[in-house]
Amino acid sequence: MSLIDKLITEIDNGLKFSTQNYQKESRDYPAKDINEDNLTEIERSVSASLMRINHAGEVSAQGLYRGQALTARLEGTREKMDEAAQEELDHLAWCNKRLEELNEEPSVFNPIWYGLSFTMGALAGIAGDKWSLGFVHETEEQVVKHLETHLDKIPESDKKTAAILEQMAIDEAHHSEEALQSGATELPDNVKKLMSGVAKVMTKSSYYV
Repeated sequence: MSLIDKLITEIDNGLKFSTQNYQKESRDYPAKDINEDNLTEIERSVSASLMRINHAGEVSAQGLYRGQALTARLEGTREKMDEAAQEELDHLAWCNKRLEELNEEPSVFNPIWYGLSFTMGALAGIAGDKWSLGFVHETEEQVVKHLETHLDKIPESDKKTAAILEQMAIDEAHHSEEALQSGATELPDNVKKLMSGVAKVMTKSSYYV
């Protein structure tokens, strides 16, 4: 495909990932064997808000990986990004399913997060494969910390959400380590702070809508 064709395909993917719950997980739903607890209205609201943030994060992950895959210079790096994006689709599907179980909707800002993440991923890919892998490493490091924080915040009785977040944290840590072993370059501190700042904006806005 030409570059224009690829961009059109990615725009279509972005709209689907950020506005539709059509993708299916390739791995079992981590909470499938856990009975739904009788959460109070407040507990349900807290869990739903946190899962809305995690869903927005997974939409962003799709944008990041697909943007990097588009501009990666080495075929091996491109394949790693495509593989990681496919694995992250499981997380996206799990978050979608949990939101449905909690009778909540994803964030209305998801198309914006996808577009920003895709752009950042594409720029990282243009900068070079080692920088691109460094971007993945740092992103996943921040995501793991973010998930651990959410595990402390969800209601103790919400075992289903906990099971999902625990598996996601394991997967994200693996992606981070894999990027490091593949030759990731450590990002400058100012870039890390910028990434953290963008994540905070997404977190605060997605918590409510």
